[in-house]
Amino acid sequence: MAQQSILQASGWCCSIARKIGLAGVLYLCVTATSSLANNELDQPLRSIGISVVDLGNPYFVELVDSTTRRANELVEGRPIEVIVRSDAYDFKRQIRQINEFIDRKVDLIILTAADEYKIAPVVARAQRAGIKVIAVDVNAQGADATITTDNVQAGVIACERLAKQIGYQGQFVIINGVSVSSVLERVAGCKSAINRYPNITLLSDRLNGTGSQEGGMEAMTYLMEEYDHLDAVFAINDPTASGALMAAQHANRNEFVLASVDGSQFAIDAIQQPNLWIATAVQRPKLMAERAVEIGLALLKGEEVRQRFILIPAQLVQKSAHE
Repeated sequence: MAQQSILQASGWCCSIARKIGLAGVLYLCVTATSSLANNELDQPLRSIGISVVDLGNPYFVELVDSTTRRANELVEGRPIEVIVRSDAYDFKRQIRQINEFIDRKVDLIILTAADEYKIAPVVARAQRAGIKVIAVDVNAQGADATITTDNVQAGVIACERLAKQIGYQGQFVIINGVSVSSVLERVAGCKSAINRYPNITLLSDRLNGTGSQEGGMEAMTYLMEEYDHLDAVFAINDPTASGALMAAQHANRNEFVLASVDGSQFAIDAIQQPNLWIATAVQRPKLMAERAVEIGLALLKGEEVRQRFILIPAQLVQKSAHE
């Protein structure tokens, strides 16, 4: 399409030059079309493939939107083509998506890996095709760069807040998630926080809430049936916490407090209401996406990128003091 436009422009200019007999016009036309051709050829970023785990989660929607916006800010000329896919934590589905990106000859792939280690062969295939691969939110073995939240720190600050709220004693549960690096690290951070307090008992950390509202409801319902009394619940993300809150409200259980990780706007709004949800460790998907695009573009240009593993600290948002 770009070559066709260049040829059409060149033909139009030459036709005008012949009609009015101006060699100077012909020179300017050739120069202009050559410049257009060079701009098209020199542009290293024309298309991006994005594979995230859950487009039902506002966090990933913001990640995609911020990627698209930043790419178009950095690249002049025609808009960047952005191909967005969601794998729903299905590794085989993500492999198909990345193979599609390779077949469509995208320049950059940004992904949240469904499996940190199994993703390596298809990442390598993309790189052999000249595509740069940036991992966001979750580690991906072999990626050209990785940008994630400091998930251990996010788990620490959320669970420290819960521990403080219950007076550093009581019965604690964790609603876990899919076994990807971000989830594993949040749970590890939470455990490291509460392990400092001998009067806190961790009753459960095995239930998989699937990172979704429905999964959070199901896991919380089971936990409330299993335990007559709970003091604190840590959910690995905001949708899980939202489901846990709904389950507690349906069961008229209000003896415990709840915290999570993500910092989605719906969670921040809910936390300021009179309910059990007291805090969320805020991730910054906008910053994560911007850094991913900036590093990807630098790599495509052949520039040296010294820092290829970036951790972005989380910040705690909590219920106002009057609540």
